[in-house]
Amino acid sequence: MNAPVSFFVTGTDTEIGKTLVSAALLHGFAQQGLRAAAMKPIAAGAFARDGVWHNEDADQLDAAANVALPPDVRTPYLLKEPIAPHIAAARENVALDISRIVDAHKLAMTQADVVVVEGVGGFRVPLTDVHDTADLAFALDLPVVLVVGMRLGCISHALLTAEAIASRGLRLAGWVANRVDPNMLYPAENIEAIRLRLDIQYNAPLIGTIPHLAPPDAREAANHIDSTLLLQSLRADNAGQ
Repeated sequence: MNAPVSFFVTGTDTEIGKTLVSAALLHGFAQQGLRAAAMKPIAAGAFARDGVWHNEDADQLDAAANVALPPDVRTPYLLKEPIAPHIAAARENVALDISRIVDAHKLAMTQADVVVVEGVGGFRVPLTDVHDTADLAFALDLPVVLVVGMRLGCISHALLTAEAIASRGLRLAGWVANRVDPNMLYPAENIEAIRLRLDIQYNAPLIGTIPHLAPPDAREAANHIDSTLLLQSLRADNAGQ
């Protein structure tokens, strides 16, 4: 019996497909017969339905997971306004406590074979006056999967984010190229430029290239991501610890 694994999904920016990739990976793990759960520890932007507050990203993760976590474990902090989380938290007089998220993650790990943790925004989004999402990933001590939104400027954004991940002593377990801009010129050349550098510098494989999907479809995206390759990498990490 393999020990449970987990990883942190971050992106080169906001609105570049972290939720799409996270949900696609959940579908892929479920297809392998694994118990797959998801966390969106901090979600900014909520709506009420039947007297219950929801977040669109968290709901999409719930729909893709085959293990349902309690809402306060899946999303310890659900903020109302769709703005930067530290601003939303301040407006609601909420203190974003990383230790609370770490405790929720420990509980999630007892419920599933694999836990996908989706970050909020990019890798350095502030959470408090002194902490950001990089600190959250560090506190969770998880390998990172980077979602690169393929559009003009993506090479620099990908390399800067990879450097920030490495500077925290975290491993970049792999990355996904997501074609957010269908009109981007020379996407294959851009993907190859990133692939070469992330492979050489960080030993981080390209685990998928998602074509432009309108509307986004996690089940279809799953067909373009090698969740098996990622799982093998994560289990190798566990075996080496």
